[in-house]
Amino acid sequence: MKAILLSLFVLVSVSAQDAATLIQQGDVLDQKYQAEDALKYYLPAEKLQPDNADLLVKIARQYIYRMTTLGSAAEKLASAKTAQIYAERAVKADPKNSDAYLSISVSLGRQIQLQGNREKVTASKPIKEYAEKAAKLNPRNDYAWHILARWHQGIAGANSFIISIARLVYGEIPPASNAEAVKYFEKAIALRPDRLIHHLELGRTYAQMGKKEEARQLINKALAMPNRDKDDAETKERGKKTLAGL
Repeated sequence: MKAILLSLFVLVSVSAQDAATLIQQGDVLDQKYQAEDALKYYLPAEKLQPDNADLLVKIARQYIYRMTTLGSAAEKLASAKTAQIYAERAVKADPKNSDAYLSISVSLGRQIQLQGNREKVTASKPIKEYAEKAAKLNPRNDYAWHILARWHQGIAGANSFIISIARLVYGEIPPASNAEAVKYFEKAIALRPDRLIHHLELGRTYAQMGKKEEARQLINKALAMPNRDKDDAETKERGKKTLAGL
């Protein structure tokens, strides 16, 4: 019996070492936003450690990253849904993992960009709830505050048709305002002032409020910042369109 237990211990130890090596190799590629290559290391590691919440979050992130390399809307939607599956597994593996809840919120947000108005409204409530959970578990999670700010920005700026669908789905939608969006964007900026998306989206919120000068200052500041995150180039294009409309 002792020999059997010792053999099992050795096998588990070897597997843990192998998984750690694979994760480290995947992390290098993750930092370079090379999602397909990172998955070549993360997915085998996941076979060895299927309940590693941090690893599952990393895998979910790659499926979000790879969306920009896919051709069709159907492929992009499928990738976002796969990200959601891994994020939900991460929450199940570690219910106190802030990034796991945030990953669900982000994956739902990416899905609704490819869906119709009804799907957008249906997903809006869980997007908010998962982001709130992420912020509660880790108040220093800047992107959780960002997602909450974007939720308020989106609902506050929604047209009457979208609002009418929301009422059909929920009966009543949670209160939202540009003022709350500003508050949460400012929280995100205080935590990570180097992330240009926080500044730019705060600027777009001011544009939505009719505060053109504040909007110009913040968007121009963001446009002058170096690209660091995966979507920074796309974010800047969004800012340029807002500036053109002021």
